[in-house]
This record gives sequence, structure tokens and C-alpha cells, in this order.
Amino acid sequence: MLQKGQPFPDFHLPDQDGKVRTLSDFAGSPVVFYFYPKDDTSGCTAEACAFQDTIPKFKGVPVVGVSPDGVKSHRKFADKYGLKFTLLADTEKQLCEAVGVWVEKSMYGKKYMGVERTTFLLDAGGAVMTVWNKVKPAGHAEEVLAALAP
Repeated sequence: MLQKGQPFPDFHLPDQDGKVRTLSDFAGSPVVFYFYPKDDTSGCTAEACAFQDTIPKFKGVPVVGVSPDGVKSHRKFADKYGLKFTLLADTEKQLCEAVGVWVEKSMYGKKYMGVERTTFLLDAGGAVMTVWNKVKPAGHAEEVLAALAP
């Protein structure tokens, strides 16, 4: 898992509009990257909507959601819930693996690979300032906002 002080890896991933984005697109200010398992599921929807509701308080700090879902899924998810921030489609799990959130999980005794809900707050130079592991959606956007406060 990527740790505080380490550089966030560069990437080339499409957003919900199919535009390929890179880390340099977000350089020059802090940025929030949150990794979530699946579009339009209860926990992921709660987390996304909480970020959307809180974004005005982020004062220009970009919020970027990342999941293995594709561009069409992200577009549908963004439209359904009025999400105005970037959603990146990491269908090959390259970024998820690079930051250490693509992990073995277990549900009802079955093991499978999936995204461990994790958020990274980066500084203006792309280094990790804060990491939240095994995030619970309730109250998480406010935790991230508090970490941005001077």
C-alpha cells in the first residue's frame, strides 16, 4: 500500500467522458483520489454522493473517484446521482494495483480479488499526504475535508 510521503504513480486512464487523464492534469494543488469497488452499489453511492455534497467546501481541491468499472458505467453513475467530479475507469486495475488497493477479499467464505475502499490525499507535487484505509463511507468526506483544513 502506498504510504505517506511516497509519490503517487502516474497513470493514463479514461474518465466518465472517455477523455484520457493523467496525474499531471491534477498537479499544482492538493487532490483527493478515492478508490471504490463498484458504481451504483449502496456503499459506493453513499460515498460518492457525500463527496458531491461536500465538494463546495473543498475550495477547488479536485476529488477523483477510481474504480475498475468502465467509462459507460461511470457516465451512467455520474448522471444518475449528479456527480460533477472526475471518475476514472481503471478497467485493467493498473492504478489500483500500483497503489496497493487491489487485494484479496473474503465474503461468505469465498475469496476474490477486489478494491479495498481507500482514499489518498496528495499535495500539490503529487506526494501522498494522508491515507485512509478500509474506509467506511459514512462521514468519510467530512474526514477528508478536515484533513484539508489549515
